[in-house]
Amino acid sequence: MATDTRVGVDSPGRAPISKPNLRTDNWRKSPILTFIGLSAFVLYGLIRTASQSAYYVPAYHYLSPFASPCVSSTCVEGSSEFGHWFGAFPAMIPLAIVTLPFLLGFRLTCYYYRKAYYRAFWQSPVACAVPEPRGKYTGETRFPLIIQNAHRYFWMVAVLISLVNTWDAIKAFHSPTGFGFGLGNIIITANVILLWSYTMGCHSCRHITLGRINHFSKHPVRYWLYERASWLNGRHMQLAWTTLATLVLTDAYIALVSSGTISDLRFIG
Repeated sequence: MATDTRVGVDSPGRAPISKPNLRTDNWRKSPILTFIGLSAFVLYGLIRTASQSAYYVPAYHYLSPFASPCVSSTCVEGSSEFGHWFGAFPAMIPLAIVTLPFLLGFRLTCYYYRKAYYRAFWQSPVACAVPEPRGKYTGETRFPLIIQNAHRYFWMVAVLISLVNTWDAIKAFHSPTGFGFGLGNIIITANVILLWSYTMGCHSCRHITLGRINHFSKHPVRYWLYERASWLNGRHMQLAWTTLATLVLTDAYIALVSSGTISDLRFIG
């Protein structure tokens, strides 16, 4: 008896897609660019978090978001705003070990990023109306994809982490003589604002602000918050990519100043 070797959408039990309905445009461009972009950010992040160097500028209190909060005794003097929770970390261990796993979980379970890496890395689906290589589809009902259901909880932790980033931005308005303001402050503050915009535009935020409400007119404040979150949500994809770029820019700028490669452009102090 012959074995059925058909795969993907041609597998038995999968909904068939007739050939005339399959895409013929250059659909590969989008997942390839997404793969390159996400891979570049992950590589940069791994290198920087594992290096444990050039993440703090003591003169201006510039702290990289990749090292915040710095709660290890490995952290250089002045960078541990919240104290030392752990002893010295060996090489390759991120200094912000208490926050990075939650931020990674928040990003990975984000609705936009699901679409991005499902298409670019898992090829399920690669694109609309394109045959995929998988013989069956189980959705988000089994490990590891069932973890996607924890997105709302990762969002709650991400809000707390955004508060920490905000505190870092406020502390950065510092100079050896008191209040100070430089190019680093602009970069750090812009990054924090965009991170808040991305976080507050999350689908979970929209649900929390107005979920289970049947009469909008009876809850004007929550409805107003819902409208603001919805406006940001309409730009969620753009903010997802923009915040990756500003995270890299902020960390790279602080690293260059911290290492002495460049000097911070100061306006005050």
